[in-house]
Amino acid sequence: MLPEVPCALHHLKYLETTKTFIKKLKGNAMTMEVLQDKLQISKARQELVNKGVSLVEFPLWSLMRRFGLMRGIGIGDTVKSWDVLSTVNFLESHVKKDEPILDIGCFASEVIVALHKLGYSNLTGVDLNADLRKMPHQDSIRYEISDFMHTKFENASFQAITSISVIEHGFDGQSLLKEMSRLLKPNGYFIASFDYWPEKIDTTGISYFGMDWKIVSKDEIVDFITEAAGYGLFPVGEMMYGSKNKPIYCGGKQYTFAWLVLRESA
Repeated sequence: MLPEVPCALHHLKYLETTKTFIKKLKGNAMTMEVLQDKLQISKARQELVNKGVSLVEFPLWSLMRRFGLMRGIGIGDTVKSWDVLSTVNFLESHVKKDEPILDIGCFASEVIVALHKLGYSNLTGVDLNADLRKMPHQDSIRYEISDFMHTKFENASFQAITSISVIEHGFDGQSLLKEMSRLLKPNGYFIASFDYWPEKIDTTGISYFGMDWKIVSKDEIVDFITEAAGYGLFPVGEMMYGSKNKPIYCGGKQYTFAWLVLRESA
């Protein structure tokens, strides 16, 4: 983790460190990508099926579960196929299967179960939902009921931390970055997807899961990346901000998804 920036001179040095780190890693991977259309979602779901890790259930099963005719919880969401595939593909290319991975906001998360099916053996999930005890593979995945902003895990516990459509709910960039930086091992990865549109979309008064909802803008991402450098978290490649289409509709708003990777400094 980088130290606090107490003066203008140190601020300039830390910005130079950021530029050097980005230059060194450029071309290795994308830092941020943006969902362009619905076709990407359907193609991603098919690829997850081909990998044998698609966990989204049939609509009939969801209906039966709603009426109490099936036990357990439904895993995953078709609309999140692109996010899940991007995360799985990145981890397969950058993280060994015995290295520790944490999934935050993991209740009903498809990614943590998909990683288990791919042979990842050191998985932990954290969420405040008490029904986390109903998640599958309780014998081989460690589940913790906790606030992911304030966990009890030891420093440098994880090689990667994943977050699928979580951080835009009750967004607190400083607390998030502080905890992710504390938990990541040197050269570890923070991988997140979130609701996004380049221009600001007002979501005032809209909440989900008892928390304010934010559709993150380009300017907010730029500020987030700048703030992340102060915690030793840096981009690993190019930032792609643009999108011509708004393939996602929710809460009376149209927008898209973005996917971001930050890397803990050595």
